[in-house]
Amino acid sequence: MSSDNHDNSRRKFLTGSLSIVGGTGAAATLWPFLSSMGPSAKAKAAGAPVKVDISNLKDGEKIDLIWRKKPIWVVKRTKNMLDSINTSDEKHKDPMSENAEQQPEFAKNKFRSLKPEILVLEGVCTHLGCNPAYKPSENKFFCACHGSNFDLAGKVANGSPAGANLKVPPYRFED
Repeated sequence: MSSDNHDNSRRKFLTGSLSIVGGTGAAATLWPFLSSMGPSAKAKAAGAPVKVDISNLKDGEKIDLIWRKKPIWVVKRTKNMLDSINTSDEKHKDPMSENAEQQPEFAKNKFRSLKPEILVLEGVCTHLGCNPAYKPSENKFFCACHGSNFDLAGKVANGSPAGANLKVPPYRFED
C-alpha cells in the first residue's frame, strides 16, 4: 500500500483535539494574570459614589462622610452663615476661587456650591493635610495644627499658612 493513500482522518482528529486542549490550557493559565490587571473590588468601592439623605439636616448641622479615604463634610448653612461669606481680597487669598483644581466648574461662585444653603467640602487642610474643626458660632473652619482659618465657603483667610481654599469634591443632588 502506498503512503499517499493513508487515511489522514486520525491525524486530523488528534491535531484538532490537541489544539483545543492546548488553547483551553493557555486560556486557563492566562486568566488569573489578565484578571489581576483590573482594579480590585475594594478599589472600585473606594471611588464609588456615596449617597446621603440630607432631607433631615438641620440649619447649621454638619454631616461627616468618608469618600476615597478623605473626610467629606456636608453643612446646611443658615442665613447668618450665608451672609458672613464675602469675596473680599482683604480677607481671602483666593476670594473668587479661581484655582480650577479646588472645585468643579459648578462651584465657581460666591458660595462654592450648587445650592447656597448646602456646602460640600473635603475636610482636609490645604497646608499639611490636617482636619480643621467646624466652628459654626464663629462662621468658620479652623485648623488648630497651624492656625489656618477658612470661611463657611471653604475659602482660606489671608495670614493663614494654608495656601489654597478647601477642595470642593464633585457632587450632585438627585432631587
